[in-house]
Amino acid sequence: MKIDCLVIDDEKLARDLLLEFLEPYPEIEVIAECSKGQEAVDKIDKMKPKLIFLDVQMPGMNGFDVLEAITHKPYVIFTTAYDQYAIQAFDKNAVDYVLKPLDEERFKLAIKRATDRISAEKSNVEDILMNLQTNKKEDEQYSSHLFVQKSEKLLNLDVQDIVHLEASGDYTVLTTKNDQYLSSSGIGKLEEKLDPNKFIRIHRSTIINLSYLKEIEKHFNGGLIVKMENGKSFPVSRTYAKQIRKKVV
Repeated sequence: MKIDCLVIDDEKLARDLLLEFLEPYPEIEVIAECSKGQEAVDKIDKMKPKLIFLDVQMPGMNGFDVLEAITHKPYVIFTTAYDQYAIQAFDKNAVDYVLKPLDEERFKLAIKRATDRISAEKSNVEDILMNLQTNKKEDEQYSSHLFVQKSEKLLNLDVQDIVHLEASGDYTVLTTKNDQYLSSSGIGKLEEKLDPNKFIRIHRSTIINLSYLKEIEKHFNGGLIVKMENGKSFPVSRTYAKQIRKKVV
């Protein structure tokens, strides 16, 4: 899970210290730094980070002014030398409020709170996706569309556009003619949603769409290789070879 992040503070030394404290967290990628409020507003709405570290006291616009002005709503960790704004910060649904000078152990706790919140949100999105994918009419046994996540969007993907599916750990890569999508569902769970007359499992890690199957090649050792129209080739495991042979006339 990659978390895009902005560091917003008018003091360069404070920004540098935050960057140093973030080095042990490769999952958090700092995509920009800001020293002024209006600059922060512009970059937040343009770059849409998942998380920001935000100072309260800045010349021009303060941290709360920034939050009022943005349309994109990231998770916020306040970093400030002033403790009197804590209640106001949590009223803005801040993840945490960390006082300067920054303490490494306290900072570690703030990171944990942020990643826990972001992970919980991701789980909620996945639950919504699964509900949408299973909310079919009773007479529809298989899915005609799958909802897949692409950046910040949920895309309604027509199943017939899928060329092949490949397992990648606990995830599944869905390949179409023009793009690829990563599903948080395992390949076995997705197989249950696909019409077996159109989609065939050829390996424990691969499912192909027969509509895009170009040819089947016999290997020198008696195995089979399927070649797809997009140029990709996959070995057929002996366990699933009978599924392919049933299609041979």
